[in-house]
Amino acid sequence: MRPADIPGLPGVMTPDEVMRTAASIARVQERSGAIPWFRGGHVDPWDHIECAMALLIGGEAEAAGRAYGWLFDTQRRNGSWPIRMTAGVVDDGGADTNMCAYLAVGVWHHWLVCHDEAFVARAWPAVRRALDYVMGMQLPFGGIAWAQNEQGGVADTGLLAGSSSVYHALGCGVALAALVDMPQPEWELAGGRLGHALREHENRFEPKTRYSMDWYYPVLGGAVRGDAAQPRIDARWQEFVVPGLGIRCVDDNPWVTGAETCELALSLDAMGSRDQAVTLLEDMQHLRDPDGSYWTGYVYPDDARWPEECTTWTGAAAILAVDALSRTTSGSDIFRGSRLPTGFTEIGLECGCEGANRSPDRVTGVAADPGQDPHRAQIRGLDEVPALEGA
Repeated sequence: MRPADIPGLPGVMTPDEVMRTAASIARVQERSGAIPWFRGGHVDPWDHIECAMALLIGGEAEAAGRAYGWLFDTQRRNGSWPIRMTAGVVDDGGADTNMCAYLAVGVWHHWLVCHDEAFVARAWPAVRRALDYVMGMQLPFGGIAWAQNEQGGVADTGLLAGSSSVYHALGCGVALAALVDMPQPEWELAGGRLGHALREHENRFEPKTRYSMDWYYPVLGGAVRGDAAQPRIDARWQEFVVPGLGIRCVDDNPWVTGAETCELALSLDAMGSRDQAVTLLEDMQHLRDPDGSYWTGYVYPDDARWPEECTTWTGAAAILAVDALSRTTSGSDIFRGSRLPTGFTEIGLECGCEGANRSPDRVTGVAADPGQDPHRAQIRGLDEVPALEGA
């Protein structure tokens, strides 16, 4: 990218500082293309993809390309990736559905920024496998089972934050399917059931209410927007937000974390509360290291950074938030989602609701309409999705 295309936000991060943060992520990237949490640390697919997105808009496009190449090379036949790998060795061979689905978000973001038809054509088979795998894990009430272990056993519960992220990934996947002219109606059906579960049946997800992610992720993922979003955020604002520092990771410890603060800022931006979002992003800058990387968190009674490590994904979240709030790149819309389907029809529900088989209260299929997307690639010739080599 040209320097003029690098995002910056007055009073928060300059474009040069964004580039230094992206460079700090690139320095940690392994020769294979994998991006661990920190040098010598482990890799998980979700945080790896978030870092690839940040690299792309932070001036490290070559590193971003190698990151996606690693994903394409390591995807398993069933569409999943291991939960955890260190230096190329699998530490946990299970699969986390949220981690697997997130490839669709990364690829849609890449399209928004680069409009690279060749990249989308290369990525589509991997996206299709990943989302097909994840949709196979949908539970009867509509949530997504959060994991499958190495023996093939599937969790019988869903996580609210993880399923909210999957909802976002499904929207990106449906948009990509329209882009390549290969509609996936089963994804749209799954999206309707999942969105309904997130809005109407939060109590059926495994309770993780002490975590701030369960508070804001239904908004960040797009399932809860409009009139329902503000009361949700207001309800626990005092519990999680620490003025001048950021937000707590959990409600029972005096520990603020940078990535969660950036994600809440992205959620607020998606709601239209930009000024609050900018304030939060400014507040978390105390975690910035002079080399451009970001410390994970801060225990404020002890005036201590904890854990004592700078994490790639914290820096990545900061870059994505700066881009969203500055409206710099065409990928800055990835969480606001104005070019994504804005609702899925709620049919085939198995939750027993009286309101089953209804259409959403928003218009469906914004991005799926080729007339609405001036950059539509109309990529064809992808009817056959070849099996990956290896396990």
